[in-house]
Amino acid sequence: MGSNSLSSKQVRHLRGLGHHLEPIVMLGREGVTDNVLRSLDACLLAHELVKVKLQQNCPLEKGEAATALAEASRAEIVQILGKTLLLYRRNPDIRKDK
Repeated sequence: MGSNSLSSKQVRHLRGLGHHLEPIVMLGREGVTDNVLRSLDACLLAHELVKVKLQQNCPLEKGEAATALAEASRAEIVQILGKTLLLYRRNPDIRKDK
């Protein structure tokens, strides 16, 4: 884990891809829960690149939340912008036909 495994070029590319995404996982007053982690895992499995929004009542700081979510889901932190996190986890089962 850790953003060390993504090159700066990969991070730039993923940020570009993530720019238009809407947050699909919300982190609220309960913080990082099993339900949030299950939801995040399913989203990463389906999409690889996922935006997470920290709600106003989230008890965690954005860096703390990003680290906890990334470690628990074996994902990479691509970007932290305001209260929005961009996480990436490669799924080898998703074919890239380009």
